[in-house]
Amino acid sequence: MPLLKIIALNDYTQLLVWKITETFDELFRSVALKDVSLARVENMKAESHQNGFLAVRRLLMEAGYTDFDLYYDEFGKPHLEAGGEKREETSISDRPSPIKKHISISHSNDFSVIVLSDVNIGADLEILKDKTLKLAPRYMDVSHLKNISKEDQLIKATVVWGIKESVFKIKNEIGISFKDHIFEDDFNLEDKKCGVSLQFNHKNERFDIVFEFIENYVFVCAFRTAPI
Repeated sequence: MPLLKIIALNDYTQLLVWKITETFDELFRSVALKDVSLARVENMKAESHQNGFLAVRRLLMEAGYTDFDLYYDEFGKPHLEAGGEKREETSISDRPSPIKKHISISHSNDFSVIVLSDVNIGADLEILKDKTLKLAPRYMDVSHLKNISKEDQLIKATVVWGIKESVFKIKNEIGISFKDHIFEDDFNLEDKKCGVSLQFNHKNERFDIVFEFIENYVFVCAFRTAPI
């Protein structure tokens, strides 16, 4: 299946979504991989993980990049080499940006997503599953689940898990606890946005959150809150 959708999260951030319907062979033949990526694919035991990895590379192509433009730092955070936007015929934007793009990646079961932004971002994609709600007391303020239906409790708990994952992807520091250090503001699901605080190492940092619903998945993206 081709690119499912592109969503503008704000004026400087785009979400690209791929729904995986292809076989491994179909995806593999459609991308070019550098040696380290080829080795990673070959070492993955689950075909679903292989397909998610390859679908991310297809999304990169949709955005005017290739696997050769993507690299990971020592903490596992993905980055893009400058210059991928020069492939204007395949770029998601008709206007080449002078700003090096930040990227965040996530995939879950039948979907892969990438987020490209002019600012540092963290993104997460989660399928709705009952286990997330059962584990909610371990990672969130469960008072935020009061007075809503069981269905909405599951959705909100999944959004909160995505919030914590997204903030962690931006900071990625050893010792950060979802339960003890990342605190979401209460929010309504229909707002599709909220704020969150990271209280760690004697600092209080604020992040803005946006989220979307894609079939039975929850997508969350975190941005560092701009100073007033």
